Amino acid sequence: MPPSPAASPTPVRVGLAGYGVGGRVFHVPAILGAGLDLVAVSSSNPERVAALHADLPEATVVPDLEALLEVSGLDLIVLATPTGSHARHAHQVIEAGIALVVDKPLGVDASEALEVVSVAEHHGTPLTVFQNRRFDPELSALTRVRDEGLIGSIWRAEYRWDRWRPVPKQRWRETARPDEGGGLLLDLQSHLIDQAVLLHGEVESVYAELDARGTTAEDDTFLACRHASGVISHLMASSVNGAPGPRARLAGSSAAYVIGKQFDDVSAFTEFANDGDTLGWIVRGDEREPGPVVAGSDQAEFYRGVAAALRSDDPQGRMPVDPRDAVHVLAVIDAARVSARDRRVVDVLTPGQAR
Repeated sequence: MPPSPAASPTPVRVGLAGYGVGGRVFHVPAILGAGLDLVAVSSSNPERVAALHADLPEATVVPDLEALLEVSGLDLIVLATPTGSHARHAHQVIEAGIALVVDKPLGVDASEALEVVSVAEHHGTPLTVFQNRRFDPELSALTRVRDEGLIGSIWRAEYRWDRWRPVPKQRWRETARPDEGGGLLLDLQSHLIDQAVLLHGEVESVYAELDARGTTAEDDTFLACRHASGVISHLMASSVNGAPGPRARLAGSSAAYVIGKQFDDVSAFTEFANDGDTLGWIVRGDEREPGPVVAGSDQAEFYRGVAAALRSDDPQGRMPVDPRDAVHVLAVIDAARVSARDRRVVDVLTPGQAR
């Protein structure tokens, strides 16, 4: 008789805390796309609860994290709660001994984030951070340009996310203070810094300009980062830029590489419009040629990695994002706040890192 096929692994049972934009738009599709079993979701907002029943009729709906932790049989908790509560909620999940995904950023500053990492290590609770933009096609293309030397030696990089929202949305991101998790520095810059570190190495020093044009915390941000590799990166995130610049631009010794596309709700510059599967362009003055062709975005890959880690003999070591990477990102943000306040270049000191 032929051997029977191997049984499929039991799906990872997931509880999701929070059903705002982060939970509903980013986490749920990635969790389901990865084949995980989303069995329970917490929300106390009546409109979101109604949406939950319509979107996920088989999921158990509970009012808060405390109730979510009482749901039996969960293998993983995902925190998609407001940034200001990430560290506090993470401690609750770690104490309960359930593996944990925390939406970025891990805390409001590097010291808070390091404490979460340290407590998770002490309890042996697997922990990772939802840096979902690592799985975007832009990062794959930029990595190929770097690794294959398509523009020579890279000496400067620009990464940006621009929006035009002169009338701010009335959400916690716009109304909360920085120490409560509000502002673009903790929101979009967390992605840009993480991307720049992956491509060019850790940040040694930073100069920053931060402004709150129409919100409580900053809605217009610029960081100039000097990386250990010698590359200088300029990172820009703004909600008040009516003329979005290119999503990314690398300047190298033999050419530049430009990605024009930004968020779907922003019109990108048409000068470097994408054609077909071409993500960006290699440019030499008036000459240009198509850049690398890469696969589309698949943020479900993050949760496939989480599931594989939880089934392995080294769950923490196999996690798709090392939480200490998130500590370094927040150390850059901490230094940026000092830089903007004092109008000077500031060295980045990552807590918990050997000097």
